Amino acid sequence: MDEVRTYGNVPLREALHQMVESGRIPHAMLFHENDGGGALPLILDFLDEIYGHNPRVEKLIHPDIHFIYPVAGPDKPVSANFIQKWRTLVAENPCFFENELYVAIGIEGKQSAISVAEARSILEKLSLSAVEGGYRSVVLYLPEKMNQAAANALLKMVEEPPQKTLFLFITHAPEKVLTTIASRCVPLRVRPLSREAARTVHPKQSGENAVMMDLFHDLMKALLARDLLTALETGEALAALDSREKQKTFCRLSGEVLRGLFLLQQELPDLAGIPQEDAAFFQEMASYCRKDFPRRAMTYFDRALMLLERNVSQKILFTDLVNRLYMIVI
Repeated sequence: MDEVRTYGNVPLREALHQMVESGRIPHAMLFHENDGGGALPLILDFLDEIYGHNPRVEKLIHPDIHFIYPVAGPDKPVSANFIQKWRTLVAENPCFFENELYVAIGIEGKQSAISVAEARSILEKLSLSAVEGGYRSVVLYLPEKMNQAAANALLKMVEEPPQKTLFLFITHAPEKVLTTIASRCVPLRVRPLSREAARTVHPKQSGENAVMMDLFHDLMKALLARDLLTALETGEALAALDSREKQKTFCRLSGEVLRGLFLLQQELPDLAGIPQEDAAFFQEMASYCRKDFPRRAMTYFDRALMLLERNVSQKILFTDLVNRLYMIVI
């Protein structure tokens, strides 16, 4: 696989290749990507090798590979109810954003989750022998959307899976994955797309994300300068965005930036996966922000995201957010 298709993750791709070559494949792996990142293409190529380049892997129709993702709706729906829409989405762009999934399967604006019914469905599928006698694999997108009951139902299987059973998790927020699941997995960091790659993979969204990053830069510069008035003006600009989805995108993107900042402050730059073009901005934040700022700020952005889903007044919400950040930044 060439560097273009790995989106800068050549070393990780090589590590996965060596796992297959050696036959020493961990039974559970947790891939940490930024929203819209390249974890799924890496996993699909990994599975392509494991299953001997069977064309059904690329078509997402291999009977021994199961795809799980957050869903919503009446009557306890499971991922299998939306599988054709999932396949269409992945075929169009395997580096899709989380909100694009919800639009594609028709649950935009609804509270999505991976339920205990889904977990039981997984266990039922894995109780059967592999159709082709090889590996049985579960690709689970966003385990942070799994509730405690679902995690408990899966825990024994993830902890002590039958022979040739793989769990491949893709997370955007590893700190939100229940410890009982995360502790059983080998953690792998998928580097964020460079701006050049993002423009190719996400031509429409990259421009919008650039605007969101500019707003985040403006907000942080004002906060670090102790300029509350300018920070509040940025909050007003966020409240004035023409859709709640854009405001949610800002909150999610901010969370990703804060995770990178936290890891940088912990002197773990390789795990932070900061694009070269953003290195100076991150270094400045890491130098001036309090050590506990990223962790505390992430809770405020998560709260803002939750309130946006509940249709709270945007102006009140972002004014409150700015005030909270101002109190903890330095």
